Parts: sequence; C-alpha cells; structure tokens
Amino acid sequence: MGQGLWRVARNQQLQHQRYSGQGYPTREDGRRIATNSVSSASHRKQAQGGIDIYHLLKTRKSREQEGFINLEMLPPELSFTILSYLNATDLCLASCVWQDLANDELLWQGLCKSTWGHCSIYNKNPPLGFSFRKLYMQLDEGSLTFNANPEEGVNYFMSKGILDDSPKEIAKFIFCTRTLNWKKLRIYLDERRDVLDDLVTLHNFRNQFLPNALREFFRHIHAPEECGEYLETLITKFSHRFCACNPDLMRELGLSPDAVYVLCYSLILLSIDLTSPHVKNKMSKREFIRNTRRAAQNISEDFVGHLYDNIYLIGHVAA
Repeated sequence: MGQGLWRVARNQQLQHQRYSGQGYPTREDGRRIATNSVSSASHRKQAQGGIDIYHLLKTRKSREQEGFINLEMLPPELSFTILSYLNATDLCLASCVWQDLANDELLWQGLCKSTWGHCSIYNKNPPLGFSFRKLYMQLDEGSLTFNANPEEGVNYFMSKGILDDSPKEIAKFIFCTRTLNWKKLRIYLDERRDVLDDLVTLHNFRNQFLPNALREFFRHIHAPEECGEYLETLITKFSHRFCACNPDLMRELGLSPDAVYVLCYSLILLSIDLTSPHVKNKMSKREFIRNTRRAAQNISEDFVGHLYDNIYLIGHVAA
C-alpha cells in the first residue's frame, strides 16, 4: 500500500515538472522533445542503412580545417627529404608556398647532378652570384639547343662556363647525360672523332660477356641505321676497348681485336636475322657456328654457341 502511494506521488511530481500550470508543455520542453524525436529518427535511419548527412558534413569540415602539412613546421631534414622527390617544375611551384625551403641550393644541386652527371663547373670555385637553380635553367636550355643543333649546344655550354673546351670534358658530359637526342648525338660524334675516342675509353667492359658489352656500348653510342664507314669505326674502337678491358680472357680464348671485330659483325647480322619479321628462314645455331668459325678459325665452337644463345634469348645487340 505504501509503495503504491509513493509511485503515484512520484508520477505527479514528474508531470508537474513537465507541464505548466495550464497543462501544456513549455517551449523549452517542446524543443527538447523535438530534438529527441529527430535524434531517434536519425538513429533509426542509420540502423536502416541511411546516410547521416550531419556526420558527413562535420567530417568534411574537419578535414578542410586540417589542410596541407606545413613543411616549415617540420624538421628541416624531413622537409628537404620530401622536396627532393620533386622535379624542377614541381619544385618551382613549391617555392611559391615554401620559398626558403624550395629554393635551397642543395635541392637544385641534386637536380643538376642527377640529370647532368658531369659538368666542368662542378669542379671549379663558383663565380659570384652563382646558384644551382640558375645553372639548372642553363643546362636545360643548352640541352634543348644541342637537340636542335649539336654544335651550337656545345658552344652554349662553353660560353656559360659550364664546359671546358676539351674533348675529354665533352665526352664525360655526354657519357653522364641522358637528355641529349641520340640522333643529333650520333651526327656530332661522327664529326668529332676526338670526342668519340675519349667517350669510348670511358666504358669499362671488364668481365662482361661480349654481346652484353656490345649492348651497353650501343646504348651510349647509337649505331647508325645503315652499314658504312662510321659503323666500322665504332666496331673497331669497341673491339680494341673490349680487349683492353679483358686481357686475361683474350689470352685464354685466343682472341685478338680483329677476331672480336669479326664476332661483333656476326652478332649484328645474327640480331637482324633473328629479330627481323622480313626474314622467314632464320639462321640456325649450327649455321651461325659454321659461318663464324669460317671467318675466325681460332674461336671455340662452345663459345660461338653461347653467343648465339644470348642473341636468341635476349635480343638485338644494337636495338
């Protein structure tokens, strides 16, 4: 009996708090009820697989407030590491935001040396007002000039003090640069045989298999499209350089520069025969061994067979 009277009194107290004296809910209570109704409806929507628009807008706003990471707030070593992955164009754009960081000399020095591995100016005391960013622009301009006119390009490098007027320095520059047009480079080397001689000596073919060494040679010094005097010159220079790099192997196999010359020509002809779609009857391994040993009798049959296998499996030596 006492518990029942207590429940009735408690219910009356709650009703009195919820309603005003006229028996209507107050404005505050109405807002609370409406908010609870919307919240419960939202929860029901989520339970049914609906989209919580409020949550999405709130998440988007928080992400917009976060923005990009400010590199100036990071340790300098970390900031420079991040910027070192950018190319020259992106680094220039980054300098609009982080001017001091993106214009750092070490970053532009790395870009210069990663693209143009050797320049005479690298080993000199820098002149007054020197900057690697300016040097990068000059190197890029000179490379474009070279790809249009090789002689003018080299003269441009010399006029800016980037290269010394020396065949050895020009050869080192060509050897360490990959932005030069190979067709224009071939024309230039055909005219400047002194530069070609120094360029050949920069190659190290020690302990390399002959076809692989020939491929490396023609990656730096591209072979002409047709047989002629220039191709003969290239093969002759390569043969002497290959023998100079492998004196023990030459004595073991009994090879001379003339024998290597014959082998190189045989490899080029075999490459054309095996890779050309116009040749239907491909040269067999037995035919290659017979023809090669006929031209160079001191070469072992096994060695010539390994040469054939290399071309057959890997491909052209001068592609």
